[in-house]
Amino acid sequence: MRVTLYRDNHAWCPYCQKVWLWLEEQRVPYRIKKVTMFCYGEKERWYKQLVPSGMLPALELDGQFVTESDDILVALEQTFGLLYKGMNDAAVLPLRRLERLLFSEWCNWLCRPSGPFSSKDQQKQGQFQEIVDLVEAALASTPGPYFLDVFSTADVVFTPYVERMNASLYYYKGYDLRTANPGFSAWFDAMETRSTYRGTQSDFHTHAHDLPPQMGGCYSNDQPQSQANQLRVDQGPWLGLPDVTYPEPETARGEALHRVLKHRDNLVRVNPAADGVIDAALRCALTRMMTGEVCVPPPGADVALRYLRDRVNVPRDMSIYAAKRLRQALEETAALVGDRQGPPIPINHRRDQNPLDFAHT
Repeated sequence: MRVTLYRDNHAWCPYCQKVWLWLEEQRVPYRIKKVTMFCYGEKERWYKQLVPSGMLPALELDGQFVTESDDILVALEQTFGLLYKGMNDAAVLPLRRLERLLFSEWCNWLCRPSGPFSSKDQQKQGQFQEIVDLVEAALASTPGPYFLDVFSTADVVFTPYVERMNASLYYYKGYDLRTANPGFSAWFDAMETRSTYRGTQSDFHTHAHDLPPQMGGCYSNDQPQSQANQLRVDQGPWLGLPDVTYPEPETARGEALHRVLKHRDNLVRVNPAADGVIDAALRCALTRMMTGEVCVPPPGADVALRYLRDRVNVPRDMSIYAAKRLRQALEETAALVGDRQGPPIPINHRRDQNPLDFAHT
């Protein structure tokens, strides 16, 4: 085993996803060692001894450490070969620059306050769309759905932040990147045919709430469409959201059940409700999910179940359709006893997701 990838516990880090996806596509054998991101906990001392900057991802290749995701990919190319064309290929370099332009305009629109219903926000959207149009032109210039003739390093480079743009702009700006742009729509559809991508793919709910502490804030334009989108991402229904379009696997419910049972003791322990309440409520929700039988949970279960609903993460906890089925069952069961929401998801940090709570499962 020549490669060890150091990535974050929760699969929130976009640069980690880039390296992870490349390794999977090239079928390079590798170990994973997971590290805590500052936004949800204290970074491990052992990691800072290996990588004093604490930067993620890091890669250990034949005993040598490499940081910075682009440098990691170059090092992997030199050792294991190219993913069609390399990072510094003449066809890939302009696409890498285009991805950085897209990233910059996304940050400018999402992460800098403009005020609700403002002309400034509309101006930023226009600037972002100009770069999107350039990306659309790049996608249209190839015979297939990818950035080059076939899937390549260029697609790996675009994947992490385009996935996050799709989620965050839908939630905070009411803008549907995937549906509004035919090139991106075809690209996402093609990506979802790849089991390698599906294994790293997240969903709208996860990204909408993991990004604010990482990005220094995400700002809603408070338009009716963004408000409606926020309500749906947070409270459902989750099936049909434009974060995934491939058919739901038959195993989705069973996967969700398995993952909840595996972590049941800790899920009960960290829940703000009394252990007896959340345990009984979970049984009711899982029964509904698996059989359709309506089982009324105990009083107080509305808060308990919605606390869990809001903290299901993709792909950390389960795959995207499994999460949708579990959230739906949790919400439908909670609604039987009340409309109270759980404690709000923090914005400045995500210490509610501290992995230490689950370190011994």
